[in-house]
Amino acid sequence: MATEYFNEMFQGRDVRVPYRQLQDWMGKMPAELRQMKQAEAEELFRRIGITFAVYGEGGDPDRLIPFDMFPRVFAQDEWRKLERGIKQRARALNAFLTDVYGRGEIIKAGKIPSRLVYRNEAYEKAVVGFTPPRGVYSHIVGIDLVRTGPDQFYVLEDNCRTPSGVSYMLENREIMMRMFPGLFQANRIEPVDGYAELLRRTLASVAPAKCDREPTIAILTPGHFNSAYYEHSFLADLMGVELVEGADLFVRDGFVWMRTTEGPKKVDVIYRRIDDAFIDPLCFRPDSMLGVPGIMDVYRSGGVTICSAPGAGVADDKAVYTFVPEMVRFYLGEEPILENVPTWQCAKSDDLKYVLDQLPELVVKEVHGSGGYGMLVGPKSTKEQIAAFRDRIIADPENYIAQPTLALSTVPTFVDEGVAPRHVDLRPYCLVGERIELVPGGLTRVALKEGSLVVNSSQGGGVKDTWVLAE
Repeated sequence: MATEYFNEMFQGRDVRVPYRQLQDWMGKMPAELRQMKQAEAEELFRRIGITFAVYGEGGDPDRLIPFDMFPRVFAQDEWRKLERGIKQRARALNAFLTDVYGRGEIIKAGKIPSRLVYRNEAYEKAVVGFTPPRGVYSHIVGIDLVRTGPDQFYVLEDNCRTPSGVSYMLENREIMMRMFPGLFQANRIEPVDGYAELLRRTLASVAPAKCDREPTIAILTPGHFNSAYYEHSFLADLMGVELVEGADLFVRDGFVWMRTTEGPKKVDVIYRRIDDAFIDPLCFRPDSMLGVPGIMDVYRSGGVTICSAPGAGVADDKAVYTFVPEMVRFYLGEEPILENVPTWQCAKSDDLKYVLDQLPELVVKEVHGSGGYGMLVGPKSTKEQIAAFRDRIIADPENYIAQPTLALSTVPTFVDEGVAPRHVDLRPYCLVGERIELVPGGLTRVALKEGSLVVNSSQGGGVKDTWVLAE
């Protein structure tokens, strides 16, 4: 029996209210015009330089993420619920991080197993007992959401370290406005172009205690070989801050300094886009060439703020994820606005038995996996793939969680034959500093392969502009 998927544009034969202005636009676009506009969009992306890097597959590693011109649309009341739920979740995740690097009250209360925190490879003992400015550990929280019905939204996972993709959210909008200005005249769409200023304000608001002036902000990148390098340079340009690599920074007299043509300049806030392990070779991996020797001593003494904080990753572990609703209740005294996807932890014997019995029906993920790698989509896998994955789970059950195969919503998408439904998810970007803020929209990722539920760009997915209609 075929699975019924919620189509965000159509309810039966009727067009849902948020999409009504798009019906004529879709119907009146001949194939020749669509192909011309698609080529124009690709040329704009290529000219601007919006690429992501894929290494190890041969050919040019810099690829364009496929861009679909059909926007995804939310009504204002739909967005309001999402916004409240996202902000609530960001508050709870930061409260959890403050707690587990401090007194550990949630563990003492028996709400979450201690092994999931203290034995977690993302838990950094180097910051135990240290509270960052304003108590914020995760300053940019990317929360991945899926929809299964008119009012059913689920959190698929939390990204508390360095969530990527926001450059696509901004550039998708820019390109849509260039190509279809009439659409934006006919629809009142909430803007997203204030993101860079919100990010700059958020970073400035968490300046360290020793900063006694307007803080100097820098983005720390691993360099141009990183898959998200375009985004690092793009955000630096938009915010008017320096883009630096580890070799551009050094530690002296309890502060971090940046080498410039006019001599050393003190840096107060570092938006790091490198992993914890590479931040400081004196504290973490001694072979790191990407970080800054001694920066962790400066961080702990209040001389610099690192965003997001080292150790924030323990909050977005896929096993810890299952306890986020409990964090909301424990720290905020509220019921969760957004639901988790039901999740089985293979580390639990009963859950493991169920997962192994139902493997062809489930989605199984590595606890620390990302990018659509290290996962099994049971209904879309062969018997051989399922058998091989079963062996991996049995060999290391603590490394896996499993979830039901959700009936992800679809949005009309331009394909070779015309327009067809394709599955989507959504990543809004919540900024946490003096205030908690997010722009009305996010990155919609779309699975361009027919029937595919995997939206990641590295796995053949594309992106769409995301509209929130103004009242």
